[in-house]
Amino acid sequence: MAGSQRRQAIPTQLSLAQFEAFVLPHLSRGSRRPAPKLGLHKIFNYILRLLYMGCQSKELPIEKDDEGRPEIHHTRIYSAFRRWDADGCRPM
Repeated sequence: MAGSQRRQAIPTQLSLAQFEAFVLPHLSRGSRRPAPKLGLHKIFNYILRLLYMGCQSKELPIEKDDEGRPEIHHTRIYSAFRRWDADGCRPM
């Protein structure tokens, strides 16, 4: 019965509750830099989208702020990904 099988999609976005429960306790937070304008939840969702799409960070579609500029630069997303990867936060 092929029609009864249900596939689970790869998550490309987590809710804030899911992020705080399952991901946030395992992430390192820098103390020497100023706090990011975007929360870690939003940055993590950009990283999920980046991994899902398999594109370069500069090709990632980034939402615009109220002034029409990107809400975060693609290098900030990449550096957060590299920092968390160096700290051992890797997908299994």
